[in-house]
Amino acid sequence: MVSKPAFQRTLQSLPATLSMGLALAFGATATAQADTTLDKIQSRNSVTIGVLINGGPFGSIEPGSQRFIGWNPELARQLARDLGVQAELVQVQPSNRVQFLQSGKVDLLIASMELTDSRAEILGYAPTPFYRVGGVAIAPAGSTIQSWEDLRGQPVCLSQGSNYAQPLTTQYGAQVKGFRGSPESLLALKGGNCVTAVHDATLLHPLVRTNPDWQGYKVALADELIPSPSVVWTRKGENDTAAAIDRIIQDWHRTGWLIETEQRLGIAPASPALVELHAQFKDSAPQ
Repeated sequence: MVSKPAFQRTLQSLPATLSMGLALAFGATATAQADTTLDKIQSRNSVTIGVLINGGPFGSIEPGSQRFIGWNPELARQLARDLGVQAELVQVQPSNRVQFLQSGKVDLLIASMELTDSRAEILGYAPTPFYRVGGVAIAPAGSTIQSWEDLRGQPVCLSQGSNYAQPLTTQYGAQVKGFRGSPESLLALKGGNCVTAVHDATLLHPLVRTNPDWQGYKVALADELIPSPSVVWTRKGENDTAAAIDRIIQDWHRTGWLIETEQRLGIAPASPALVELHAQFKDSAPQ
């Protein structure tokens, strides 16, 4: 979808991309680390991307082939193509995705991991978001929960490392129970270990709408909790890597590819953020 790999264009324009302000902010060591990362990606002709596979339209395993499919894997493979390299996808969980990135097990994360101040303190990221999502609550169909305030003092299941834990505890006084990932959290909900489970709206809406195993459940709280931008994550200080990725994401918005992909995958409800970002970038020059 891009005539010339963005990776090659970024290398050619790198001195202009890395401003003096960034060099001063992150220092020569961080810049060298970022250059090394891009060099490694180019030299091995592959980029290793951690993706979250939670069984929903944003990440699933195709029966038979065992191939990763869905939003996160599709974006990861397209990102690799636009970088001009091969994609190597690694499954991560909310509980280990940051560790995988920081330890070098993966080069990047496209893992349903929204931008927060605390995450930005320890990781780098491409600033242009590729999505925006918040949390909703799933509960048995007979649940009387009607507002987030109703969760005060109640046990709530969620994934370890979820950014929903803080508002649930500090703002609404819920007793959160963290699990390895959304499958374990939802299993705990079915087992009666909590009154509700809170996860991304993009996971729970299709779950109750299309999965017969969840016919006896509903999205009890559809008013999204802290809707936040979804970004591609890098290690801290990898500014040229982030710049290369950011150009690609802006081009996705310019062409409307993300909207087309969302429609093709049947993701509903459609994200208004994608429409807003397409309008923002549609008249920009190709990257």
